[in-house]
Amino acid sequence: MSHYLYLVRHGEQENAEHGINDGPLSERGRAQAHLIGRRLAAVPLSETYTSPLDRAVQTSAVIDQYTSGPAALESTLLFDCIPTGQDGAPSIYDGFFGGIGDEVIEAGVAQMSDAYDTFFSKSRDDRHTLLVTHNFVIGEFVRRVVDAPEWRWLGLNSVNTGLTVVRVRTRKPAELLLFNDQSHLTPELRTGVSASIAI
Repeated sequence: MSHYLYLVRHGEQENAEHGINDGPLSERGRAQAHLIGRRLAAVPLSETYTSPLDRAVQTSAVIDQYTSGPAALESTLLFDCIPTGQDGAPSIYDGFFGGIGDEVIEAGVAQMSDAYDTFFSKSRDDRHTLLVTHNFVIGEFVRRVVDAPEWRWLGLNSVNTGLTVVRVRTRKPAELLLFNDQSHLTPELRTGVSASIAI
């Protein structure tokens, strides 16, 4: 049997371009949330968890309107964070890590270790879990699934409400079934990192 995880980045945040850390969804973000909700409507969700940040909670609330599983629960394990330190990363990322304190990195490493152990558990029965979270968190989950170098969550980017699906199997390694799929979004609704790729 398999445990399927559906990883969704929150919808576009209002005024995100102004460097605001958290806030409500923009009008476009709400439209994105409705579209991913419709896409997930047929999935027999066993459980849904969301980051406690407003943009994720609001995305999850919209998705809940379409899905038949239990209402989403907030989990601090899905907070936006810096998942690892700089060790092994190419020098091009020096500027990014230069402004981040050791305590922030240590907290992110601990959070992501606990998050992976908590959510990527094996199951005796088919199970379907939705996680509404953030770009770096999804990148780190994917990095762990494919066993890439620790810094490689950098560059594993998801657009707003992009869909990633992982299958955790009982006896074999986890499989990445889908990454950052945007097929539910029209080109004008593809926002966030790497959104400019029109496919």
